[in-house]
Amino acid sequence: MTDTAVTSTGRSAIAPALAAGAGLAAAVGVGRFAYTPLMPAMVDAHRISAHDGALIAAANYAGYLVGAVLLARRPDLNSRVSFRLAAVTLVMSQALLAIPGPVVFPAVLRLIAGVASAVIFVGCAGAIARLGGHGHAAGIAFGGVGFGIALTGLLALAARPVLPWQSLWFGAAVLTALLLLPALRLDIHSGSRSTEIAGRRRSTPAWRALLVAYSLEGVGYIVIGTFLVAAVSAHSSPTVGAAMWVIAGAAAAPAVWWGMAARHWKPAAVLVAALLAQCVSAALLTLSTALWSAIISAALFGGTFMGITMLAIRVGIELSDHRAAATLTAGYGSGQLLGPLVVAPVISDGYAPAFVIATAVLITATAAAAIVVRKSEPSVPPTPVTIDPPRDLRRSTNRRSSLES
Repeated sequence: MTDTAVTSTGRSAIAPALAAGAGLAAAVGVGRFAYTPLMPAMVDAHRISAHDGALIAAANYAGYLVGAVLLARRPDLNSRVSFRLAAVTLVMSQALLAIPGPVVFPAVLRLIAGVASAVIFVGCAGAIARLGGHGHAAGIAFGGVGFGIALTGLLALAARPVLPWQSLWFGAAVLTALLLLPALRLDIHSGSRSTEIAGRRRSTPAWRALLVAYSLEGVGYIVIGTFLVAAVSAHSSPTVGAAMWVIAGAAAAPAVWWGMAARHWKPAAVLVAALLAQCVSAALLTLSTALWSAIISAALFGGTFMGITMLAIRVGIELSDHRAAATLTAGYGSGQLLGPLVVAPVISDGYAPAFVIATAVLITATAAAAIVVRKSEPSVPPTPVTIDPPRDLRRSTNRRSSLES
């Protein structure tokens, strides 16, 4: 293939990569994480309590887990029809959050939104996977998550001082709809159930340690992601809290640089470094409420959570096979569901205890990832070394064989 053909192919991948990035911005950046900067507005308006906010967040993560597991079990359900149905459902679930009602009402809506977000995420990720390694398609697409997070922060920053919380959810629904428009043109294909037997066993200490580390990361990261804005807003102002979410989103957009680091160092070691940086993010929120610590914490959180996901799945595939991603995602999703439930009883008087728990969980996750570095073995077994006999010996052997015959 000529250089001109390669360049043309790379350019042709940019349009679907941008469309997938817009879809991921809608599904994850806005669909899942708009709740983070908008929850404090609902709490301040006495629409919900902080405890209620944690339970509603857990409902969304439960929905995402259900959707991800369902599509992993039934990949044939991943189709253009289900993708578009999920897009409409996600937009409607956000708009309906503006309607007052008992706590169970927003919890059910966020549960439905979680399922829809998972369907859109899987569809966009599959469309990018079919592009192969052309250009920086994956980097462009997954950078959309950070872009969406930053947009939700800007929405809260600009609109919260002048609009009620109901209008903020209408704004989030409109933003989601606009982002999903280009994604509706993506080439979405259903998968088929795989019946092949895994080529490698998943009973090694390194694999078990990775599964523990990534599941605990789900707990720790989601506590930060859910309560960062609320905690900063409580100690300073809603404007500062929303600004921290913009910083987190801006830092998340180029987080694929962790993948570039993994080309130069062992991916498991880079994973440890990313987890350690996220530990610092959680610890800063427990130690200081100063503006500088909030900025550093937001940047470290945004700059690590997408990188950790990519690194963990990469290491998992190296240790096992391509289906390790599904198992790791299930553990991660379970951790996200447990995170808000674990900290809900301790946040009535403030968010610091929640971040203490997150810090302890992330330290444990980092220690488990360090075990992966020590226990992991090369994914390709070493080639047996064969020593060829000297050339003269081979000649004499061949001559002897011919005489005997």
